[in-house]
Amino acid sequence: MVTRPTAKKVKSLDELLMADEPTLPIQANDKVFMTIAFDKIRPYQNHPFRLYSDERLDDLVESIKANGVLVPMIVRKIECGEDGFEYEMLAGHNRMNGAKFAGLTEGPCIVKEYLTDEEALMYVVETNVIQRSFTDMLPSEKSTVLSLSHSKMFSQGKRNDIIDELKRLENPEYIRGNETSAPVGQKLTTREKVGNEYGLSKNTVARLLRIDKVINALKDRVDNNEISIRCAVDISYLKETEQKEIEQVLSQNEFKVDMKKTQMLRSYSNDGKLNEKVIYQILSGEINKKPKSTNPSIKIKHKVYSKFFSPDVKSNEIEKVVEEALELFFEMHPERKEVNSA
Repeated sequence: MVTRPTAKKVKSLDELLMADEPTLPIQANDKVFMTIAFDKIRPYQNHPFRLYSDERLDDLVESIKANGVLVPMIVRKIECGEDGFEYEMLAGHNRMNGAKFAGLTEGPCIVKEYLTDEEALMYVVETNVIQRSFTDMLPSEKSTVLSLSHSKMFSQGKRNDIIDELKRLENPEYIRGNETSAPVGQKLTTREKVGNEYGLSKNTVARLLRIDKVINALKDRVDNNEISIRCAVDISYLKETEQKEIEQVLSQNEFKVDMKKTQMLRSYSNDGKLNEKVIYQILSGEINKKPKSTNPSIKIKHKVYSKFFSPDVKSNEIEKVVEEALELFFEMHPERKEVNSA
């Protein structure tokens, strides 16, 4: 058990950031404010969102250089292991990354304790929803957001509390409002409620929910537009081992993925016949290629044709004459037939 110094009350966020002793923890209700070294904080494990890059990252770095980290990050206490991490980042991955680029080695944090894993995930997800436009998120990121909202463990009351806390951190004048209530007399399914919240049809919600069942390597291909969302839906019904084999084949070849191929993959999987060889044949297109005919295509030159047939003779009549002529020829020269058959 770690003994904390005596708590100091703080009246505002500005006062917190300007405190004379920033390394001392400051308690406020169930939260503890501290300045924590970044090498003590690990990223959230399996973080489902990509960090800022390019111009957005540059703007963040310049802002931190000029003003510091204005909004505290949210971390949770973890058991210190061999890696030396004592905290896990929940809300503030981009701020910590930007601060590092700005040359800082520590930053202001709110330490949360006694969170369940589900509550920790809510902080991670809702922070990104608040800070980014949902429409600008990648398909895999949208699927993570929707899956959390649609899951059985989802608690609307707990989520509202977390959203309220995050919004008040960014804007102290924020006034909580109930933004998720359905109109009076209208009973919606969970999928419809989620769709209404993010401006999506229930079919789009259903497709994005399936994306969450796809392995990470294939999710990256969806995010990079190498695999369409509809194709990914088909893949999501395959076993994890089958998905890994698909990724292996794709990583070793430059095959394109389309609906015809993914539907075939799903069909073979349902029949228990999908293996690495079949996956290769489907993705390469070999399985649909017709075998080449071994019979040569023979054309009769006009000079020979006009010598034996008039222009008005039908093709089936010509074929019959040719067949009879060949039979007669091989009857007269049986040795030629044996050579040809050999």
